[in-house]
Amino acid sequence: MNVKKDFLDPGPFFHGTKAQLEIGDLLEPQNQSNYQDKKSNYIYFTATLEAAKWGAELAASNAKERVYIVEPLGDFENDPNLTDKRFPGNPTRSYRSKSPLKIIAELGSWERHSDEEIQHMLASLKELREQGKAIILD
Repeated sequence: MNVKKDFLDPGPFFHGTKAQLEIGDLLEPQNQSNYQDKKSNYIYFTATLEAAKWGAELAASNAKERVYIVEPLGDFENDPNLTDKRFPGNPTRSYRSKSPLKIIAELGSWERHSDEEIQHMLASLKELREQGKAIILD
């Protein structure tokens, strides 16, 4: 069920990635996923810096990690990959949309998770993939 953006969460909203984008660029669905070898039907974003940092740090690329402030241009919904599975009630304030996100700004600096935390998370994700449990409902 799609929900109007001003009803579900007022933001601000963030998108963590390793893609180099410019102010005014649009992030749109049907692009290569940062986390699976397929095109994504949605564009994912969050209203917490913590979740955006993980998005940037775990994205598949050796490029620079980036966190952008974004504006949803349409309706969005809770991300069921997190809210239905791991974090009922959506404490990570994670969302997805089939409408574009507009890049408003890039955060110039933010504190990364430690290399040890990132490696632990990557190892956990690898284990889930090997068990066939790393399925993204998209």
